[in-house]
Amino acid sequence: MRARAPGRVNLIGEHTDYNDGFVLPAAIDRFTTVDVRPRTDRIVEVDAADLDERDAFTLDAIDRTGSWRDYVRGVVDLLALEHGADLLIESDVPRGAGLSSSAALEVAVGRALSDLPGDRLALLAQRAENEFVGVQCGIMDQFTAALARAGHALLLDCRDLSYRHIPIPDGVAIVVCDSHVERRLASSGYNDRRAACEEAARLLGVTALRDATLEQVAALPEELRKRARHVVTENARTLAAARALGAGDLESVGELMLESHVSMRDDYEIVPDELDELAARVRAVDGCYGSRLTGGGFGGCTVALVAVAAVDDARAAAERAGATAYVCRASDGATRAEP
Repeated sequence: MRARAPGRVNLIGEHTDYNDGFVLPAAIDRFTTVDVRPRTDRIVEVDAADLDERDAFTLDAIDRTGSWRDYVRGVVDLLALEHGADLLIESDVPRGAGLSSSAALEVAVGRALSDLPGDRLALLAQRAENEFVGVQCGIMDQFTAALARAGHALLLDCRDLSYRHIPIPDGVAIVVCDSHVERRLASSGYNDRRAACEEAARLLGVTALRDATLEQVAALPEELRKRARHVVTENARTLAAARALGAGDLESVGELMLESHVSMRDDYEIVPDELDELAARVRAVDGCYGSRLTGGGFGGCTVALVAVAAVDDARAAAERAGATAYVCRASDGATRAEP
């Protein structure tokens, strides 16, 4: 049996997921593939071919390793398998670029070893990352890897997990540009931003910043006001972008992407100068509808929506800024089939 799950890029809706807000990601046509062969004993052997590394453990004692192995082990642990398996893993999802290679791995392993519905698979994979790996990620990455649809973005309500597939117009490419700027402050910066949002919600007396208004936010102390203002306005932008994208209004989507980028830079303060310059260079290309930082910030990638005819120019602009450009199409979520 062979299963695969895609990486993902977020078109808009940044740092809204842990505030019970809205996100608009798309799966990309870069995949983690898992070939599985059942065993009769309780041993799991893992061959990560692209890493040239291996792992082996028993279902009776699944310990943490502090390495990539924990993403596999955590999923296997939660699946509570009766028998072991041999897993061969290959991936072309770029690592360390904010394209959710970890979620692709978790969901691909879960799909290879189970028939869980997509939403339950996503929740199990998130739980594995939260509880076994120890990373307090939101649900967006795993949900996209499990339930995305080719040719569409996915508008997800992170509070109740309701979602809609939003068509991406023909003739548009998703260009992801890896800046190669190391995300040195990503972990501490993420934790600081999340704590600020929780404190802002507490002071405002709301369950999450999803429920706050700009009028309420204006009364907060300066730093909390800036963080909360980003979240409130980003939620509104995400919903507006989904409407515009579904209507084929790419100019409006591009304007909203720029507003998102500026808000992340000035209010959330997660955009390094190199990423600001990279987004601007690609945005200046004739045929680029919008370009913005994507992901947690402090480094990583930008994402752009670009007319297919302008893809080479966008790639060249990114490369002049020292980035690597990946030209992507929106893909399906996790699938399983006979090899």
